[in-house]
Parts: sequence; structure tokens; C-alpha cells
Amino acid sequence: MKKTILIFTAFIMLFSVNTQAQNHDTEKNNYVVLTKKVPQLQPILITAEELKKEDGHHFGDFQIIVCGQTVKGLTNKGEMKKFTERAQKAGVAIKACGFSLKKFEVNPDEIPSEIEIVENGILYNFQLQKKGYFSIEL
Repeated sequence: MKKTILIFTAFIMLFSVNTQAQNHDTEKNNYVVLTKKVPQLQPILITAEELKKEDGHHFGDFQIIVCGQTVKGLTNKGEMKKFTERAQKAGVAIKACGFSLKKFEVNPDEIPSEIEIVENGILYNFQLQKKGYFSIEL
């Protein structure tokens, strides 16, 4: 009887570990960074590239949200081009906070088309966190 219980327990444990491994293979690591400084895009993109290498097929979505007065810097299309090109290559989405654009009177038409505008960057960040995104604010 003890051998049967032992075998049954071992079987259950083996099945459990195998199921967890299978589930982990389908999971993706998703990231969101909220920043208030355009120059921080460079180290954030470097981080995204490194995480993409490290995570391999577990790398999911990586989003950067730009909020605050620095949204004015998003209108510098020459400077932003290097960031948006690098972001596209790395599979990173750059978003601009619509509330910040309004507050600091930045015309959304002056923002490069590669940058999506979200209505409320802080709310959007929280919504992604509720979906399980790893989050940091800089």
C-alpha cells in the first residue's frame, strides 16, 4: 500500500512539474516604463534590447510611456528619429501621454507618427500593470 501511495505521489509530482514547464513556455514577459525625460529613451531602449536577448522566446511586449513636460521634446523629429528607428527594430512601442500634451500645449500633429498617443499615460501604465506587466517609473 505504501508503495502504491509513493508511486501515485511521484506520478502526480511529475505531472505537476511537467505542466508548469509547459505553461512557462507559453508565458511572455511584458514590460512598461514610464519616463519623464526624453534622454532616458536611450538607456531604456538598451535595456529592452538586452531583455529581448535574455528572455528569448519569452520576450513579449515592451512599451515606453513619455509623460510630463518632456513631451515637448517629442516634437524634435530629428532627435526622435534615432529613438523611433531603434525602438521599431527592438519591437518597442513608444507612447505619449495625451494629458501631458494638452497641459503643455503640444500639438499632437507635431509628434512623429511612430509614437502613439494614449489619453492618460499614468492610467495606461496602471492598466498594463493590472495585466501583469513589469513596470518601472524613471
